[in-house]
Amino acid sequence: MVGVLIITHGNLGYELIQSAELIKGRMDGVLAISVDPTKGVEELKKEISSSIKKVNKGKGVLILTDLFGGTPSNLSLSFLKEGKLEVISGVNLPMLLKLPDIREKDLADFAYSVKDYGMKNISLASEILNKKIGKK
Repeated sequence: MVGVLIITHGNLGYELIQSAELIKGRMDGVLAISVDPTKGVEELKKEISSSIKKVNKGKGVLILTDLFGGTPSNLSLSFLKEGKLEVISGVNLPMLLKLPDIREKDLADFAYSVKDYGMKNISLASEILNKKIGKK
């Protein structure tokens, strides 16, 4: 099972996990780290390193961050290691809901599936409704 670590600004990661668990039930091997201004960079790196060890069950770890270029993403990139640890930015609830269905894939396939599912579930309501009624 691929481990998952959600690193975000504030409590977004914790809230996403709680929301996903309301819908899908308990999510094993998933942890969140909150990046806030009271924590120093070295403290955050130690927390990330420790959490990676906790969720890594031998099939790799996927880190999900909220915003590419933000502190959570920048810190995560320092842990990037091909075949062992991958990073996706732009975490959303559909990504978390997909996790239990595909956890046994290898890290690369798992990461692509999570990214694709998250992107496919971003919708513009008027575009969908216009397609249903035949408007362009």
